[in-house]
Amino acid sequence: MIKRENSIKIEECSEEFTLDIEGNCHIFKDAIFFDLEHYLYKKPICIGVFGCAYYDSDAGELKITQYMIEEKKDALPILNLAKEYFEDMHNNFNKRYIVTFSGNNDFTVIDYLFNKNNIQCNIDDLFKKVDLQREYEKATGENIGLKNLEKKFGIEREGELISGGNLSKTFCKVMKDFDYMNRMPEEKRQRILLYNEQDVTSLFRMIVDWKKYMKSE
Repeated sequence: MIKRENSIKIEECSEEFTLDIEGNCHIFKDAIFFDLEHYLYKKPICIGVFGCAYYDSDAGELKITQYMIEEKKDALPILNLAKEYFEDMHNNFNKRYIVTFSGNNDFTVIDYLFNKNNIQCNIDDLFKKVDLQREYEKATGENIGLKNLEKKFGIEREGELISGGNLSKTFCKVMKDFDYMNRMPEEKRQRILLYNEQDVTSLFRMIVDWKKYMKSE
């Protein structure tokens, strides 16, 4: 399994522009930002990449944690690490929200795999869910995809985009061929991790600039 941690320096955030939920304008401080890459065939098979981040206001940094599958035997340890991460964020870092973009599919996958493997972790007991796609639709009446919303917020990605279908095929091969990841070029592995990291960081960037954009709308 690949375990990757990264920190991104964040300029001071102005609460004037941040998304507030039920009057709470500190969501960006009180939340974790969550995105999965996964493989399913009729039903969820495995998590390919677990990506989460939180804002460390003391350090002024976004702290990103990722777990990426390298072979079939990693599928269960990733789930256990995900449970530990969620509980640590709730119990020791006082995080109370989980922010996604169109996160229902990710929650369906991870909840199914938790239940299948008898891992006791109920995300709803730990966090209030905030879906930025729904928040945007409530504000504008428009349904929008992540990449199009990133453009509206002026967010430019590094590297090439990767389709969900191609990622799913990659993780399918990982589950069937124990040596597949060893044959994969390091550049491709890093590209997958960067893609997931940018999904997570985009959630944070949009939530802190929310009202700045919505005012211009």
